[in-house]
Amino acid sequence: MRTRVKICGLTRAEDARAAVAAGADALGLVFYPPSPRAVTPEQALEVVQGLPPFVTLVGLFVDERRQRIREVLGVLPLDLLQFHGDETPEDCEGFGRPWIKAVRMRDGTDLHARREQFKDAAGLLLDAYRPGVPGGTGEQFDWLSIPRDLADEIILAGGLDPGNVQGAVERVGPYAVDVSGGVERAKGIKDPEKIQAFIRGVIRGDQRRAGFQPAA
Repeated sequence: MRTRVKICGLTRAEDARAAVAAGADALGLVFYPPSPRAVTPEQALEVVQGLPPFVTLVGLFVDERRQRIREVLGVLPLDLLQFHGDETPEDCEGFGRPWIKAVRMRDGTDLHARREQFKDAAGLLLDAYRPGVPGGTGEQFDWLSIPRDLADEIILAGGLDPGNVQGAVERVGPYAVDVSGGVERAKGIKDPEKIQAFIRGVIRGDQRRAGFQPAA
C-alpha cells in the first residue's frame, strides 16, 4: 500500500500549490496561535483557494475551545481535524468531521492503550516528546517503539526530512508520513525542492518495502 504524505504548517498559497504538484495527499493548517506557522481561518482560506479536488485539508488544534473550532469550520471546509494537545476522546468528537489524535512518544508510551483510548480516531499521529511543546520540535523518537500491528493506523511525524524519510517508511511501514520543518527554508516557508525530494524518498521507501529494485 502506498504511504500517504501530509505537508503541514502551510502559510502561503504558493507552498500549498507546490505541495499538491509534488504529489501530497493532505495539507495541514495550524490553528494554534503560539506556533510560528499559525494562520487565521481567513488566511487559511487564501492558502487553499483554488486547490484541485481530492486533496485532504487538515486543521490542527491544541486544547482549543469547541466554539473556536466551530468558528474555524464555519469559514474553512476542513476535511479532517487533528488534535495535538491533551484532549480527551470526548473533546475530539461532535464536529461532524473525522479526526486524528497526536501522541507524543516518550519512554513507556503504550500505543495499544492509546489506540484503545482513542478508538474512534481515524488514526494516531506519532510525534516526538518535549516537555511543554505540543509538536513541531523537529526531533525524532525511536521508531522501533511502534508496534508492527499498529503501523497501518499510524501517521509518522517528528524530525522527518528528505534525508531520512525513505528509511522511516522502510522500517515502520506507516499509513502516512507528516512533515513540516523538514521541508522548509524558514519557519512557515516551504521549499518546493525539499518537498519534491521528500516525496521521492517516500516513493523509494515504498518501492524497497515492496521489493522493487529500480534500474541502475
